This record gives sequence, structure tokens and C-alpha cells, in this order.
Amino acid sequence: MNTTPQPDPRDRPARLTVGVVGAGRVGPALAASLRLAGHRPVAVSAVSDASRRRAEQLLPDVPVAAPEDVLQRSELVLLTVPDDALPGLVTGLAETGAVRPGQLLVHTSGRYGARVLDPALRAGALPLALHPAMTFTGTPVDVQRLAGCSFGVTAPEELRLAAEALVIEMGGEPEWIAEENRPLYHAALALGANHLVTLVAQSMELLRTAGVGAPDRMLGPLLGAALDNALRSGDAALTGPVARGDAGTVSAHVEELRRHAPQTVAGYLAMARATADRALAHGLLKPELAEDLLGVLADGAAGTGDAGETR
Repeated sequence: MNTTPQPDPRDRPARLTVGVVGAGRVGPALAASLRLAGHRPVAVSAVSDASRRRAEQLLPDVPVAAPEDVLQRSELVLLTVPDDALPGLVTGLAETGAVRPGQLLVHTSGRYGARVLDPALRAGALPLALHPAMTFTGTPVDVQRLAGCSFGVTAPEELRLAAEALVIEMGGEPEWIAEENRPLYHAALALGANHLVTLVAQSMELLRTAGVGAPDRMLGPLLGAALDNALRSGDAALTGPVARGDAGTVSAHVEELRRHAPQTVAGYLAMARATADRALAHGLLKPELAEDLLGVLADGAAGTGDAGETR
């Protein structure tokens, strides 16, 4: 029987072998960033042709392997699969014995904290949740964008320093998120980032319909200034007809949208109501103007319901 004391996994040398399970847009970029920090990617799992091409581009010469083989070769494993697939993947890897004691197991889901890795924890793994608050393209530009990117970090207290160190090595900024706050944290990011893309895409389509030849050039400076003002000043940055209480202008908007892009009316009305509520609460929208404005929004919502029934 070997009685030689074994080193604590937390005291392992800083340079680790890295594996990626799920070669979507996130995993290869994080592994490439860790490579720049001196770690060594050794295996990646990829199923589709697109994921194989992505792995080859961002992790050249790193072999493609089955998930179980990726875990076998790696001291640090990045689980970068869709949120809904993560619990089943973790359970399956733990049940098949693929998880090794002392192995750092990192998932990048915004929705989940470290608890989703409990099956692997029981098998001896060290669980970390490191979620980069950034959209990914699946190209090398993602590695550059990680510089200064905030990561939502959740891990057992004894692994907090290790988690934060990995984020810093990738060029990111760690932000500690409590386990119970992960769903709210992720909802906040989705509300701001995912819905922003939808709003911008709709705005570009409407501008093209209105005859604007380069809607991206028109929107770029405007949206950049609006985003900067919002990040600096919050609700004080609210401008436009809703914040001013211009009920007639808002009514004209709804009429035009209903004529040219009826699928955008419900979203416009919902955002306008939310904007009106915030403008009222912060004293930007005068109460005497709010009544007519809210009436227009209510009438618009009623019209949307009718239109939905006849389409």
C-alpha cells in the first residue's frame, strides 16, 4: 500500500492540461485564452462539422476526442454545452466514472451555479462556475474580447481564489455571484444583451423600409451614445417621445408600425410602457402628460389584440 502523502489538488502547479467538452462558440475561445496564459489544451470534443472547424481554427493541433477521453487527458475541463444539456452531461460523466478526483471541472452556463456540478463533486472533482458576460462569435476575435470581460463566478468558498485566478489569467474580471442569485443574474444579462440584438435588428429593418441605405451607419453613433449614457447615468439618460410625454408622436409610431411591421407593435408597446413607468418614477415624465400617453399605449395594445385575431 502506498503511504506517500499525496499533494492537495489545490496546490498543483499553475500550468494545467485543458480539455473542452462542447466546441460551441465559448469553449474553444476560453481554451485558446488559457493557452496564451501558459496552460496546455490537450483535447476537445466536437460533433458537428461547424464545431470541428471552430476547434481547428481556435485550437489547431488539439485532437478531437470523445467527452470521456477529454476528461481522462485533462486536469482542467471546460464544460461548454447549452444550459439545458449541462445537468444531464454532468450526471452522465459522473456515472460512467469519467470524472477523476482532484480534477477542476468548469462550466460556463450563466443560469447555473456550482451546485449543478454536485454529481461530479461527489466523484471528487473541484466544481467551478465561470460565466463570461460576453457574446461570442466563434472566431479568434473572441479571445481578444475577453480582455476586461466580466465573469460571473460561483464556487465553493475554498475554491474561490482558484476560480478568480483562472478568470484573471483569461484577461477577465471576476464578479462573485451567490448560488441562489444565478438565475436572476442570467436573466438580467439576457434582458440587456439578447433583447438588444432583437431591438437593433428590428430598427435596421424599419430604417431600410423607410429608405435608409446604410442603417448600420445611422444607428451606430446613436446607439453607442445611448448605451454610454445609460451606463453612466441610468434612467437619467432616458430621452425620446415617451419620456417627454409626446402622446401624438407615439400614436403615429404605433400606426406606422402596424402598417409596415405589425410584428413589432407588441414589443414597441411593452418597451414604451416600461419606459413610461421609469420616466414617471424618476420625474422625467410629467404626470399631466402621462395620462394621454398611457391611454395611447392602452389603445395600441387593444388594437394589437384585434390584429392578432384577424391575421
